[in-house]
Amino acid sequence: MMRMNRIFLLGSISLVLLFAVAQAGAAEQAASPKTAHFTEIFKWINFAIVAGLVIWIFAKLLPPKFRNDAAMINAAIAKATAAKALADAQLRDAQTKLANLQKEVLELRALAERESGDEVERIHSATQTEAQKIAAAAKAEIEATERSARIELKALAAKLAVDGAETLLVKQLTPQAQESLINNFVKTLDGRPN
Repeated sequence: MMRMNRIFLLGSISLVLLFAVAQAGAAEQAASPKTAHFTEIFKWINFAIVAGLVIWIFAKLLPPKFRNDAAMINAAIAKATAAKALADAQLRDAQTKLANLQKEVLELRALAERESGDEVERIHSATQTEAQKIAAAAKAEIEATERSARIELKALAAKLAVDGAETLLVKQLTPQAQESLINNFVKTLDGRPN
């Protein structure tokens, strides 16, 4: 910023001197024709001095600024080139992924179909196993119920047989038949050794 101020200040001073010389030259030209020739030479010498001074100032101050600007521009170009290379790499990567996307979708669909087929098979197998377990449990329960019913039927038949025998005995067993049975029993006991 200070350089810019110096350059502006020097340029302003040079312009003021140039205008002053131009005014003085115009005033002298009006004075006489002989001095006009000297004035013309003086103007060119003055112009050469001012132009040389301006060129020297610009030659001294502007090249470092131009070098700094060139370095900044080169750095910006290098940075932009690197950013472009990175963007190109990302674009190629995105295009590759996009190209492979259809393939990945097909692979995912095939995997999902295989997994769903495996899951259906597993569920079918589990269902059959459960059905077999339920059938075995039902068969075991039916057999247990059948055994229980047979036992109850036998117990009922035995009770009915005992009741039937009891009523038959009550009818057929008269006091005389009882006495005869007891006597026969006692006789069989007498013949036995102790």
